[in-house]
Formats: sequence, structure tokens, C-alpha cells
Amino acid sequence: MKSDRSLGNRISIVVPVYNAQDYIRETIKMVQRQTYENFELILVDDASSDKSTEIIEGVKNEGDDRIKLIRTAVNKGAASARNTGISAATGRYLAFLDADDIWKEDKLEKELAFLKEKNAAFVFTAYEFGDENANPTGRIVHVPEKFSFKEALSRTIIFTTTVMIDMEKLPKDDIYMPKIESEDTATWWKILKGGTIAYGLDEVLAIYRRPTKSLSSNKFSAIRRIWGLYRKIAGLSVAASLFYFVGWAVRATVRRL
Repeated sequence: MKSDRSLGNRISIVVPVYNAQDYIRETIKMVQRQTYENFELILVDDASSDKSTEIIEGVKNEGDDRIKLIRTAVNKGAASARNTGISAATGRYLAFLDADDIWKEDKLEKELAFLKEKNAAFVFTAYEFGDENANPTGRIVHVPEKFSFKEALSRTIIFTTTVMIDMEKLPKDDIYMPKIESEDTATWWKILKGGTIAYGLDEVLAIYRRPTKSLSSNKFSAIRRIWGLYRKIAGLSVAASLFYFVGWAVRATVRRL
């Protein structure tokens, strides 16, 4: 798909990078293969100690001026890296991508068309789980057509790598991520709590790479994070937090099965 280079149609893609040497070259190449070409790829290297920066510089030197590298002197985490990328974004539209996740080649094209069709500020898509090599596992997370703040409290279904935002409808100040655990979910809740409705495109356009880890430790960590979000971000009482937590736990269990 041919596209102009105007700022009005440009998608700014923000990628936090930390010790991603095993993935980052292919991630950049994957973005370059997108059928929608009017983008800037903002890679924020968060003080990596491996060869991530060298690999990015090598690809940049191949001559694609859409690739931008920002290096931080001190590691501050994904939220800070994403915020740095958001600050540097020059396009109208904003998309997020983690350094080890996968997009289908027409992800940007289809999602931007969907956002414009719905005249939406905030959209996201379905996705599929992949193994440590990003091979699809067949486990697909479907998404609803519309998603409100109340619904989000019991369904942490928005996968950051599938999000696209119209920054003419949502200013950057609303998108900056807080420096807490589950900073991305906290951001979506903050946006939705303000009255924005997120629209879901129920088509798999991304693969969530999930290396084999300790499932028990992941579960306990998730429980702690979601409880903190209920109390600190949503501002719910203990009783209300318990109510929504039960709904979240049931849905999370069903999704894993």
C-alpha cells in the first residue's frame, strides 16, 4: 500500500527496548514490511547492556529515515521509555509495540481504517498467544466491539501491542503512563474513566510472545497488580474492589483454559 508522508496520516510507533538483542532486528524488519508505510518507528533504548543499540544503529544505517533511536543514560523501566517515545512522536496516530511481539503485515493498515471508520480515539484488536519463538499456539483472545471503564474493571483484555490512539482526540497528557506496575492497564483505565469508549477490532493482528515461565509466580504477581489498580487507579472501596476482582479472576481463569 502506498502512502503519503504527511503528519496528518503518520502513525508514530513507540517501542521500549531493553536488552532485546535476540529480537530487535526482526522487530524492525517486521515493521518495515507493514503494508501501511507512513510511520515513524521510535525505538527508546532504556540503557541496554547488550547489543540492542548496535543492532538498531546498524539497521538505521541501511537508510530508512523512518527509524528513530532515543537512548537513555539510566534504566527507568517500560513506562518511562514509552513516555519518552510519546513525547517524541510527531504523527497524529500512536501505536505501541513491545520489542519481542509480532504484528501481522497489514496490522497498521487495517487498524487505522477501523479507527477512522468508528471515528474513535482509542482502538485495539484481538491477538493470539505465541510460544517463546512466536509460533502461534491457537489460543486467541477475542475482543468486544465496545469497551467501557466499567467493563475494563473485570476484563484486562487490552493488549498494549494492539493499541492505536488518535492524538487529536486524546492529548499526550492523557496517554503518558504512570510509573507503577501494570502501567499500561493503568493508562487504559485512566483514559476510559474519563469517558472515552475503546473500540475493539475482533481480528487477530498481533501475536503475544510468552516464554515459558513460572505460572504460579506470574499469577501471584498479577493478583497483587490488579488489586493495586483497583485501589490506587480506579479509586474503588475494598468492597467494590472485591466485587470486580472476583469477575476479573473468573474471566482470567476462563481465558487461560
